[in-house]
Amino acid sequence: MTRLILASQSPARTKLLTEAGIRHDVLVSDVDEDAVQAKYGVTDAHDTALLLARAKAEAVAALPEAEGALVIGCDSVFEFDGESHGKPYTAEVARERMLRMSGSQGVLHTGHWLVDCRDTAADADEDAAGDETPEGTGATVGAVSSAEVHFARMSSNDIDAYIATGEPLHCAGSFTIDGLGGAFIRKVDGDPHAVVGLSISTLRDLLVHANVGITELWDANSQ
Repeated sequence: MTRLILASQSPARTKLLTEAGIRHDVLVSDVDEDAVQAKYGVTDAHDTALLLARAKAEAVAALPEAEGALVIGCDSVFEFDGESHGKPYTAEVARERMLRMSGSQGVLHTGHWLVDCRDTAADADEDAAGDETPEGTGATVGAVSSAEVHFARMSSNDIDAYIATGEPLHCAGSFTIDGLGGAFIRKVDGDPHAVVGLSISTLRDLLVHANVGITELWDANSQ
């Protein structure tokens, strides 16, 4: 049975996978996002999302618990007025951003990186005693799924009430589509799952490089 590990502590991502019927375990990476960005000097929102997704996936793939599994890492970055926005963390930053976003639009980029940690033919050669045919491909591949998000006009009271819930403080761009913030999103042009933080269709495309069909990961108990 093929095992998938989600290298993210995001409840939204694991909920999305669960609702899509995809079996998975969660193993959180210990990646310093600021340090990774400083090391590579990436400022473009699209490239930053992919860089951080790769860093998280590779960090988890290096752990003993990931042996024999596929690891998917994800990261989201919001592009607005030519700037890259991650999590605001503070009410002040969230309020300033949301006042600018009101009635406007931006692009949410979600990076995905897949690492195949299963044994490959080369591994089998080193372990001649192995009886099973190796399934691993050694694949390490990534892709970005982006979607344009259009916001409704928000009053100062709307923004203050939303920030008071705490929800936007730990979300890229200071909003969610699958929570309270969905009330302020007029429409999405692109993959709505990318706005949640993990595109199921992009995951399916990446799995092809590991010779795995997404149906192999379906949880029979969820059907």
